[in-house]
Amino acid sequence: MRKCAPTDTADIDHAALKATYLAERDKRLRPEGQKQYLEAEGEFERYYDADPYTPVTPRAPISEDIEVAVLGGGFAGLIAAARIKQAGVDDCRIIELGGDFGGVWYWNRYPGIQVDTDSYCYLPLLEEVGYVPTEKYASGQECYEHAQRIGKHFGLYENAILSTKVESAEWDEEIGRWRIGTNRGDDLRARFVVMCQGPFNRPKLPGIPGISEFAGHMFHSARWDYDYTGGDMSGGMDRLADKRVAIIGTGASGVGVIPHLARSARHLYVFQRTPSYVHERGDSLTDPEWVKTLKPGWQKERQRNFHTAAFEAFAPGQPDLVCDGWTEVSRNLAAHLDATDGWAALTDPQKFMELREIQDYRTMQRQRDRIDAIVEDPATAEALKPYYRFLCKRPGFSDQYLPTFNRPNVTLVDVSATKGVERITAKGLVAHGVEHEVDCVIFASGFEITTDLDRRLAIQPFAGRGGVSLYDHWADGYRTLHGITTRGFPNLLFTGFIQGGVTASTTAMFEQQSAHIAYIIAETLARGASTAEPTAQAQEAWCATIRENALDMVEFNRECTPGYYNNEGEQKIRSHLGEPYGPGFYAFEDILRAWRDTGELEGLALDGR
Repeated sequence: MRKCAPTDTADIDHAALKATYLAERDKRLRPEGQKQYLEAEGEFERYYDADPYTPVTPRAPISEDIEVAVLGGGFAGLIAAARIKQAGVDDCRIIELGGDFGGVWYWNRYPGIQVDTDSYCYLPLLEEVGYVPTEKYASGQECYEHAQRIGKHFGLYENAILSTKVESAEWDEEIGRWRIGTNRGDDLRARFVVMCQGPFNRPKLPGIPGISEFAGHMFHSARWDYDYTGGDMSGGMDRLADKRVAIIGTGASGVGVIPHLARSARHLYVFQRTPSYVHERGDSLTDPEWVKTLKPGWQKERQRNFHTAAFEAFAPGQPDLVCDGWTEVSRNLAAHLDATDGWAALTDPQKFMELREIQDYRTMQRQRDRIDAIVEDPATAEALKPYYRFLCKRPGFSDQYLPTFNRPNVTLVDVSATKGVERITAKGLVAHGVEHEVDCVIFASGFEITTDLDRRLAIQPFAGRGGVSLYDHWADGYRTLHGITTRGFPNLLFTGFIQGGVTASTTAMFEQQSAHIAYIIAETLARGASTAEPTAQAQEAWCATIRENALDMVEFNRECTPGYYNNEGEQKIRSHLGEPYGPGFYAFEDILRAWRDTGELEGLALDGR
């Protein structure tokens, strides 16, 4: 294994940079917070419901009783359904809006799409399905194919209900089941419902005045219109050769697609409110000789190493197996502790955080210096520099993004001073009082990730016992046992960022949750019970545990530039990580495993007892 060396880090003026970071945050804050975005509903419904990849085949409505309904066919839903089937419950249906499995990787097919994290950590169940990714950062196509691979391996296609949107979910006390209504007229009566929509479930649109007035073509990056652009996921959008194109948003999607748009369009206008941190990608093909050295358990070992780098700190002599931009801060901190014989700092949380913050600031300065070295125009280079802490926004990775702004047919329009595009007209977009006439507008404006829960799920009504809305039930914060179940909503089980363990490999979190969910379902049925939900005491105890062991991220998030990671900087911070268990993902795994090992289902009421 090659040695993973620390990066050269620049000297910094910590106090001056901190002041700059806060100033950059303040000029982007908007009083309306999350409400600055439009929901994909009404006249904008097509940005969510329309499937540009699979024609919807007419079918008769389905009316049936089922044991388990898994809502969502991305990696979370696939893992959950696989584990449920392995637990002996075969009557399990995945309900998915898309025409195939894949979730985010089904919908997002824009040119240049790749994973932003190590494929060997991210793609789930690799050892179980006997697959190793072809490169360190798998393409979107490979991720989509892997979702199909999992579906076929575990026989999940047989009962899947595809091209179907769940519109309502209500607990029916009389029959002891969830009644699920869909846009296909279905009446599905499920004993258990597993929520697996994932964080990138619904696209959102910027609420720019005049958005309905544009006379040209518009679409969202998560519903790419190849009929209009030509080309495919590798680029080659020949139908844009005579087109002036505007893209709004420079997050992960923008970083991936902008270089391809620049090579294809007559002219590209990039409207940027906040620049992304864009680390070099340095992708590499998978070495067959390395694959031969892999031993059983290799993926979980690598995932744990990645988690250590992203959320904790390397121990003395511990290798960095992932070795990329995600692990750079921890790698540099380890080198500093080696050089100063300062490993004792790990025993002092305050000192450790101070040292990590310094390495964070230096790493971000290295990226700003990199921009100066690549981007030729000084004003453009300055506008592209990220002034915030690492992980304030989702990191981007590209070797092509920054050089794109040296092209004569690319114009960066910095709209930070006006907190976004001022308005859209029939002909184009207005920024700083100047109208930029374009033929096409592409929204790379992200998803409903930290907006209100009813916006994220878009299921109405969503009601438990007594008709109580889940959205009202959690209006003041999550209330769960282990982040999996909530009182008053029997047999409803959750995946995602709620009140549990968080790790750098999101799919590992789905695996952890799915194992627990499958156990609860199987045990409930094996014990002859009809319902399972937490007791009031157990739920309150877990909420207290979460509060007492909370990750103190409020101040960090509050100092960040606004974005979906911190709920657009609203006064009441809502983290994209939910309310995580502070001691960590693997400490949480120990709690779940110990809970299952007792066999007592402590705190879980079966049939109300």
